[in-house]
Amino acid sequence: MEKFGHIEITIIGNHGNIKLSPESYDIKEITMLLQNVEDLLYPINKKDRPLISYNIEEGSVKNIFRTSLQAVISLSAILTQINLVNSIDFLEPKTAQAIENIQSLSIQKNYEFIFKTSLKESSEAELVINPKTNFVRTHNIWVDAELYFYGTLINAGGKNKANIHIDTSDFGSLTIDTSKSFLQGHEDNLLYKSYGVRVHGKQNIDTGEFDRSSLSLLELIDFNPKYDESYLNGLIGKAKKNWNGIDTDEWLQNLRGTYEV
Repeated sequence: MEKFGHIEITIIGNHGNIKLSPESYDIKEITMLLQNVEDLLYPINKKDRPLISYNIEEGSVKNIFRTSLQAVISLSAILTQINLVNSIDFLEPKTAQAIENIQSLSIQKNYEFIFKTSLKESSEAELVINPKTNFVRTHNIWVDAELYFYGTLINAGGKNKANIHIDTSDFGSLTIDTSKSFLQGHEDNLLYKSYGVRVHGKQNIDTGEFDRSSLSLLELIDFNPKYDESYLNGLIGKAKKNWNGIDTDEWLQNLRGTYEV
């Protein structure tokens, strides 16, 4: 039987001249909070996530989210780390975006958000976001990148926004945006076949982490992981003629470029 815990987000502030309470807390702000809490708890796989139930209480506005204990433990660790380093650069992009959204709302509305969990831990797991805090990412650490992934294509399509889903051994299931015309142009069934994908996305230059929500398809590559030694040796033999007289170390250094510190 799955065990449950909860997170508590208390919001202190005023709606005009009226102190915040469940009666004066606007439904648009509730919707915004619900969306961001889902990204905090389950930033990657929302399709198969456990149930998240919601309750609102007095004091000023106390939002209670009940879900799996494992997710609560994970979020508690994240809150502790944010407090320790006073930064959100280490977070998954979806999680960091959720914190940024709440920070932005705090500044716009002059609200204070107090995050707690049901775990009996030290006060380090209590996170406060208010207009004086500055929980935003260092944006220049994310750059445009060309990335390659390999796996099995398990889904393709979409009613309004076309995408493909590829199941990889290293990163799990990835959703990659594409165009409807690309999918219409393939007469053969793409599903459950092995492919490589060349994609455009955002990558963290410090950690190498990529933003899963930013992936868009550049090329779908037929992929056969079978090792063919004779074919590989043939390619090596052909390439040797082109490399005669070339200093490979110098060529590689020129390719990488030089960087001044």
